[in-house]
Amino acid sequence: MNVIVISDTHIPNKAKLLPPILKSELLKADLIVHAGDWQSIEVYKELSQYSEVKGVIGNVDNDELLTFLPDKLLLAINGFKIGVVHGHGKGTTTEKRALKAFQGTEVDLIIFGHSHIPLIKNIDGIVLFNPGSLTDKRRQPYYSYGKLTINKTITTEHVFFEKK
Repeated sequence: MNVIVISDTHIPNKAKLLPPILKSELLKADLIVHAGDWQSIEVYKELSQYSEVKGVIGNVDNDELLTFLPDKLLLAINGFKIGVVHGHGKGTTTEKRALKAFQGTEVDLIIFGHSHIPLIKNIDGIVLFNPGSLTDKRRQPYYSYGKLTINKTITTEHVFFEKK
């Protein structure tokens, strides 16, 4: 299964459209996962034209998104349990908030956003995966999104690019 993972699209504030580099990947996606900060329902509608979309709310999402997206999500794909959360909050790091959101829940992978920092990290057998941002790289050298290949294992990777 091919999964495209995105977060922190911030459309329309940081960009008006999804980057063209992403659109060719979306054509091959079996599932699209968005880890929050969509900002508008239009992002959800556009992504839904390509494949099934699952996602969570972020801290800047509008009221329309808040009515149908959860704070966190647990996906079961090919025998793997995947948690999805945006990761915003106070008092600790985004990584620690993502882990805490699924404390006591058996997960293989946690997808999160908020920091805009691409990350693949294994902590006590749980893979933390932040795809970065397609539209707001902040202090990062590149814009990015993520890809998961889920068969008998989960393969995580980032796709980095220079222009939105």
